[in-house]
Amino acid sequence: MITIIDGINAHHFQNLLKQSYALRARVFRDRLGWEVNVENGMETDVFDTLNPTTLVSLDTSGRVVGSMRILQTTGPNMLADVFNAILQGEPAPRSPLIWEATRLCVDTDRLSMTGCPRSKSSISYVTSEIMVAACEYAMEAGVKDAVAVIDPLMNRVLKRSGNAPYDYLGAPTAMGKVTAMAGLLDCSEERVNRLRERSDIRGDVFLKESAAIEQHGDHKYLPSPSKADMSKYMSEQLQAAENTTDLKATLKLIAELHK
Repeated sequence: MITIIDGINAHHFQNLLKQSYALRARVFRDRLGWEVNVENGMETDVFDTLNPTTLVSLDTSGRVVGSMRILQTTGPNMLADVFNAILQGEPAPRSPLIWEATRLCVDTDRLSMTGCPRSKSSISYVTSEIMVAACEYAMEAGVKDAVAVIDPLMNRVLKRSGNAPYDYLGAPTAMGKVTAMAGLLDCSEERVNRLRERSDIRGDVFLKESAAIEQHGDHKYLPSPSKADMSKYMSEQLQAAENTTDLKATLKLIAELHK
């Protein structure tokens, strides 16, 4: 099941986030050999300080077995600020209707020990579950497209899973030890249905927040954001709105938070 962790509820799930960061270190540094920042066994970067959304996949014991980070393209993101060479001089996507999907990783070692099934496309259930969740979560938020910086290996995984990009930005570019690409993926019912069919995923993939807190939340909670902090954040969002769509989205969020 997938737990959604964001800037509003992250104080409940610090342990799950730490597990996610530790998994990222094992995958990106130890397995793939990427040059990433790892401290105390956890891989993090500056984008983790921006209150991103993290989709976390949990096994039956409550352990993190996969995760993905989602960033808004209206602010700092990896394609615009780290991998912009891919774009060949073209501007990075900037829209509240486009999200950036980053840091998708799966604990293949644990899954092999627990006998996690693979779909008929040979992709692990957890990988497909995260992809389904990301697409459905984006659609619920009104997001139309996602951009993802990937390497050729992940590009093949996306194609096998039924989640192939419908287009690419810029050109494949050498980045250290890997070749980086920027893929565009629509967030649509058609994509969700294709993912679910290839992985035989049925029913709701999300664990409700109340259940997640009860079952997997931290026993010692960090302070939740204060009203002053939330008011400041909302004020900044209103001031940053560039069009009617941005303004309506911010007003909708304010209304939800005041329920």
